[in-house]
Amino acid sequence: MSKAFTRESEAAEGDEDDALPPLPPGGRNYITPQGYARLRAELMHLIDQERPQVVEVVHWAAGNGDRSENGDYLYGKKRLREIDRRIRFLTRRLEIAEVTDPSRHHGGTQVFFGATVTYADPAGAERTVTILGIDEADSARGQVSWISPIARALLKANEGDVVKLVTPAGPQEIEVLEVRYPAPPQASGA
Repeated sequence: MSKAFTRESEAAEGDEDDALPPLPPGGRNYITPQGYARLRAELMHLIDQERPQVVEVVHWAAGNGDRSENGDYLYGKKRLREIDRRIRFLTRRLEIAEVTDPSRHHGGTQVFFGATVTYADPAGAERTVTILGIDEADSARGQVSWISPIARALLKANEGDVVKLVTPAGPQEIEVLEVRYPAPPQASGA
């Protein structure tokens, strides 16, 4: 086996593990029903649509002669490796996912997974975050994973509580101002 093949395989495995933060030892991969549906939809899209299209292009390009200088073939093979890596990653994440519906806490004032929490820092600035799974959190949209420092500080606190948040600048006390959960889905019929 050549060194190039070995390095590529090692890099491919490392890329998968670096995509998202690892789960804490013994931790669970909590995810909302909506987050699970999005990951599953991405997986199905890759398997049912994108991968077959790329396979078709690679098959066509392979029939065009010299593969060593065939850009369609080389790019297609590279893209297939990326798709297969993502499929393996999504499959593993979905297998260990523990779907937790935050709407069951609707109306509650204690912070659990899925809560949208408004808190005030020592300077009085208010911030709002939603605590989600590591596979679905997007900090640009005010979403944090349940393993993040802010989420760990807020979990199990109640409205009005002051909790300690450990930051690189040192510990801060933040006050929980409001806790919200999504409304449960309405039952149809009746």
